[in-house]
Amino acid sequence: MNGLNFGLDVGLDVGLWGWIVLAALLAWGTKLLGYFIPARWLAQPRVAHAAASMTVALLAALVALNTLADGQRLQLDARLGALGVAALALWLRAPFLLVVLLGAGASALLRWW
Repeated sequence: MNGLNFGLDVGLDVGLWGWIVLAALLAWGTKLLGYFIPARWLAQPRVAHAAASMTVALLAALVALNTLADGQRLQLDARLGALGVAALALWLRAPFLLVVLLGAGASALLRWW
């Protein structure tokens, strides 16, 4: 059986494409629900702060995952050094293009060394 049935034997085999369609419908439904939220709720400072905090947290998680993970294991390699150099450049308020170039250069040097 290719699909998941959650232990229920209902004769329903969703399969991979079924899960993809379900995820797309859930994403669309979530976006549609956003149009029904009253504007006065979104104008509250707590809501704006929560939304900004969630954005930063999701971005930090994405960076950490792409820097430290290799499949199911922890991988410490040149990506971590490149992130450190880029973070230092950001802390020193370097222009974004320079941050990217420094991170790429650090990664290349660490992989070569």
